[in-house]
Amino acid sequence: MKIKDYIGIGILIVVIAAIPDLVGNDYYLGVLIFTAFNCLTCTGLCLLMGYTGQISIGHGAFIAIGAYSSAILTTRLGWSPWTAMGCGVLLAAVTAIIVGIPTMRLKGHYLAMATLGFASIVHIVSVAAVDVTGGPSGISGIPRMQIFGFALNSDTRNFYFSWGFVVVGLYLAVNLIHSRVGRGLQAIHGSEDAASSLGVNIAVDKIKILVLSAIYASISGSLYAHYVLYIDPGPFDIMHSVLLVTMVAVGGLHNIWGAITGAVLLSLLPEFLSFLSEYLQEIGIRYQTDYDTLVYGGILLLIMLFLPEGLFDGLSRSLKSISGFGGKLAGRISERAE
Repeated sequence: MKIKDYIGIGILIVVIAAIPDLVGNDYYLGVLIFTAFNCLTCTGLCLLMGYTGQISIGHGAFIAIGAYSSAILTTRLGWSPWTAMGCGVLLAAVTAIIVGIPTMRLKGHYLAMATLGFASIVHIVSVAAVDVTGGPSGISGIPRMQIFGFALNSDTRNFYFSWGFVVVGLYLAVNLIHSRVGRGLQAIHGSEDAASSLGVNIAVDKIKILVLSAIYASISGSLYAHYVLYIDPGPFDIMHSVLLVTMVAVGGLHNIWGAITGAVLLSLLPEFLSFLSEYLQEIGIRYQTDYDTLVYGGILLLIMLFLPEGLFDGLSRSLKSISGFGGKLAGRISERAE
């Protein structure tokens, strides 16, 4: 792992530690907890899409597997939330292998359509299997997570807990990227034929990274279930899978920090638009909720048009340009002073 990654993770930890005191509002802490769930899923999705080049529009299904595993095993069988989460991870991994063996042979739009079909099947099952999933009514009474008997019964505790998973997941992902396996995955993205000629087992590595990505999503789903304490099929529909892909693409497919940036931006953007609409109405400007969709779409369009490599890459380039300009300006000033 590079020094800048260590610095980035260190800064992230400091920011996480300071946010509850700065925010001081349970509602906004709740929004940031949901942001953490998206960040965790997008970290795994970025490994699959950005570094291996495999398009998945079905990660909402893996989130659902984790969430329903935790909900069913804890409410009906009385299992510990940690054990239920582990079973959800195992089920998501096995499902990813079953789905990955046939679908990882596909490329481009065909792979995207296959994963979209998988997400549709899981969502239909979650709605139709009323005896197991509760159907549209969902499952309530899910217990809270506990650490050594210490219940996570406040938003502040859940905030630190959920973002702790994000930090650990990010650390593991960055280490993987800079390892021999990670370089092999990037070679697959560049050219499968070239990667194969260098000894990379393409089929096996594709399935492995799909399994890892599914595990990230499953953990996110379990954390969601034990935070909300109720689940239904609504949050795991196809549109949520599409939103996750959009988060990774907007932040930057080819950089794990871009996935985090995109997840944070698009998770907080609806709250910003809500605040903006309230402010405009207070000053007498008529603003309808339908406008949110237009503003949201316009922002995404501008990012994709002018920052095709993602928001994080664009910000990095801008900072380098400003730094370079500042260095040149300082050099000229020193020359004139002499």
